[in-house]
Amino acid sequence: MFRLPPPGPQPTWKRPLYLSLTTLLGLILSFGLHAVIELIYLRWALANHVTITWTSHLGLGWCALPPWLQYGLPIVGLVGGFLMGRSWWRWVYVDPVRAGRIS
Repeated sequence: MFRLPPPGPQPTWKRPLYLSLTTLLGLILSFGLHAVIELIYLRWALANHVTITWTSHLGLGWCALPPWLQYGLPIVGLVGGFLMGRSWWRWVYVDPVRAGRIS
């Protein structure tokens, strides 16, 4: 049903591109998670009459989350995206023959 690529040298740009794009995906997902966490926190703070402390870092806007979370979420997104890319690369390109997904 599926055909394996012909034997010989494989393109060397595929894996770095794949890892770069999954790392970028992890970063984008971390920004989405940041927005959801901040929205939940703001709703909770307004409902409980908690004073919100707004902080700005590097002149890039205002955020209600603590600085360790502001910096931690993108870092976790980058590392998680890279690790996701490594594991998915192996699952999609290296192991399909051994796992029986391609005959």
